[in-house]
Amino acid sequence: MGLLILDEEQHIGVAQKERLKQIRSEVHVLTLTATPIPRTLQMALAGVREMSIIATPPVDRLAVRTFVLPYDPVIVREAILREQFRGGRTFYVCPRIADLSRVRDRLSTLVPEAKVAVAHGRMAAGDLEDVMSGFLEGRFDILLSTNIIESGLDIPEANTMIVHRADRFGLSQLYQIRGRIGRSKTRAYAYLTLPPGQELTPAAQKRLEVMQTLDTLGAGFTLASHDLDIRGAGNLLGEEQSGHIRDIGVELYQHLLQEAVAAASAQQAEAPAESWTPQISLGTPILIPDDYVADLPVRLGLYRRLANLVEASEIEAFAAELIDRFGSIPDAVENLLQVIGIKQLCRRAGVEKVDAGPKGAVLTLYENRFANPEGLVAYIQKQAGTVKLRPDQKLVFMRPWDDARHRVRGVRQLMDELASLAEA
Repeated sequence: MGLLILDEEQHIGVAQKERLKQIRSEVHVLTLTATPIPRTLQMALAGVREMSIIATPPVDRLAVRTFVLPYDPVIVREAILREQFRGGRTFYVCPRIADLSRVRDRLSTLVPEAKVAVAHGRMAAGDLEDVMSGFLEGRFDILLSTNIIESGLDIPEANTMIVHRADRFGLSQLYQIRGRIGRSKTRAYAYLTLPPGQELTPAAQKRLEVMQTLDTLGAGFTLASHDLDIRGAGNLLGEEQSGHIRDIGVELYQHLLQEAVAAASAQQAEAPAESWTPQISLGTPILIPDDYVADLPVRLGLYRRLANLVEASEIEAFAAELIDRFGSIPDAVENLLQVIGIKQLCRRAGVEKVDAGPKGAVLTLYENRFANPEGLVAYIQKQAGTVKLRPDQKLVFMRPWDDARHRVRGVRQLMDELASLAEA
């Protein structure tokens, strides 16, 4: 075997994919899907896999209009009849087989003029084939089914879909189900119904908001990115297909992942020589608090973006975005932004570690070397009594930094001076 193609990849588990690859270790693997699982998308974004996006729809294809609303029998009847009058057919999708009989009785009362067929995974293969053939040929007006229809169906005449209890479906499931309609030049309509008066979980609310917002053609990649943000990236080395990197932190995880990818791709020589990360301890809170950004996936996304900021203009733009999205910046976030700037100055100055407290700071030079030793000696002599070089090559700065804000600003100013000195 030389090539393995996995279509509808979201239906295939990690263990199954690994077992298929074990058949032959050198096999090429091509996976196809409209909605990548978070783990696969993260692997593509991290460089573990190559990725291609087909974002161009077929000619004359129209986007599906999507509505999220509490269940309303008047709207449901009107949607079904409108589809019937224009010669089309309707999908009615339920999350559980147990719901089908109750929903069928409701449809029989609500739309007695429409013929209803039922399809689900526990039916005999012959019966299921008869139902699907009848719906395809137009003998039925409504196909009432579970999400068994989410892949592989192409019925151009079916252009209305009603989803019962849409809050019980996952984001990729909803996108795949919606993809069964709008497969011709006719405008299609999807109604994601919810139980009236029932409060949704935050995750379900977010899924439905994304579905209603992303109703343009070719939105699968964008939707998968939202799914990654909602569910987390999963375990790239294990079988978990979603979840958050909580133990080691996003920044360290991404750093380790990039090193591993570079090593596996034989690109280690192209990696920057100075790939070390300065350690900064200021004795003050440096984080994005829960009460400022309540949503965990959003916080993780912000941390991930912070790790990639380099220029002062980028940090300022990021701060402006935070104010615009979440309000005035608390002290802990202000300190975090300052530390990002200090890290870049540390790299320029060649300072590996900064320990700052109420009485000053101790700096450790990277590999105990400074780019401009003569300039450093002159700098120490100029500030005799407040700066000294210890026998272990650590620089000690004595400063009255009792106030935390004063300390953060002082360390930044200090590193700015040393960076300019090192580059002189």
